[in-house]
Amino acid sequence: MLNIVDLFMAPSYNEFKVKKRLIVFFVLSALPLMSYASIIKITVDAPIHPITSEYIRNTIDRAAQENASLIIMAINTPGGLDTSMREIIEKILSSKTPVAIFVSPSGARAASAGFFIGIACDIFVMSPGTSTGAAHPVGVSITGQPMDETMAEKVTHDAASYIKTLAEKRERNTQLAEDAVRKSLSYTEREALEGKLIDLIAQNEQEIIEYFDGKTIKRFNGEEELLELKDEEIIDIPMSARQKFLINISNPNLAYILLMLGLLGLYFEFSNPGAILPGVLGGICLLLAIFSFQILPINYVGLILILLAIGLFILEVKVQSYGILSVGGIVAMIIGSIMLIDTPIPELRPSLNFIIPVAVGISAIFIFLIVIAIKAHMRRVHTGKEGLVGEIGVVQADLKPEGKVFVHGELWDAEATEEILKGTKVKIVEVLQNLKVKVTKV
Repeated sequence: MLNIVDLFMAPSYNEFKVKKRLIVFFVLSALPLMSYASIIKITVDAPIHPITSEYIRNTIDRAAQENASLIIMAINTPGGLDTSMREIIEKILSSKTPVAIFVSPSGARAASAGFFIGIACDIFVMSPGTSTGAAHPVGVSITGQPMDETMAEKVTHDAASYIKTLAEKRERNTQLAEDAVRKSLSYTEREALEGKLIDLIAQNEQEIIEYFDGKTIKRFNGEEELLELKDEEIIDIPMSARQKFLINISNPNLAYILLMLGLLGLYFEFSNPGAILPGVLGGICLLLAIFSFQILPINYVGLILILLAIGLFILEVKVQSYGILSVGGIVAMIIGSIMLIDTPIPELRPSLNFIIPVAVGISAIFIFLIVIAIKAHMRRVHTGKEGLVGEIGVVQADLKPEGKVFVHGELWDAEATEEILKGTKVKIVEVLQNLKVKVTKV
């Protein structure tokens, strides 16, 4: 077996080099297996949707691999999607590493889905001046209208049962947790602490570490775990570049403008084949918008209304509606834009102050482009035989009824229905066969 004594007792320099390389190789190979305890911190300042869910779940997996002592999740969220929330909670409940949620900074909130996640965590901490709760579920149908009373009641009962189960296992106040769901109550950090919904009010992460160091917490599976956090390094794990990009394009305002630009670019490409650039940019914008819509809850009735608006703009230039179709298109565009994102959470919907000017502006651009295209098609031809019709020329040889006329710097054989003398101005009314034109007096 290789050891340090053998290394220094090597009979030759070459053998010494070989043994040295072997030692370095084994040391480097063992480095990934060496782990050390640490505290991992992440920041979630966004609605709860698939991207934030992926970020949190990946961090929990990484904490388990690195044998971290604690995960601190600083959160500020208005809520989000039920499916993403349940994915996160499922991961937290099965996490090998204790998870602490920290509602911060001051002025932040953990509402709706954020409240559920907080109740599910091993440790629930809030900063001064924060709030949590308001977890009543709001169901909407495919038309964007609220669900009927029976269905809404079922959704509420399901959410209330879920929060009670989490609160009971975490030994938190089940009544206050249920009231946050059924009555949509919201609590300040002081009310939550006095009501035994949270474990601590803290200014920063260091206060959390100092408070819980040496304390034993009860995990979701009933096991007890001693937290040894003193002198642990806090490692901040930001979102990856991919996650940052995806969370940016999942912004509802940006997703909406990408959809509008995509439709506009494709229309311009189809109306002007060969332009290439509008088609390429429009296709990219449309694909990015479609990806955003996979993250956001889309109402397809709203999307159909937007497409209907484009159809009405096209009909406007083909049918004499005296502007009725254009007005209908603008109304359909605005209503469809408002209905497009199907969620009661304002942060997941495009702002009305953003929708109206964009919808009106895009509508005006569509109408302008369509009018320009129609005018171009209706414009008189200026080249070829058809371009001669309507041109003015001068008779070079008397037309009796045939002769010569001078048009566009060329002499043409011409005929007329009457005798026309040399020097008279004539107008071409038809191009006949054998390069002959038919004319009449101007």
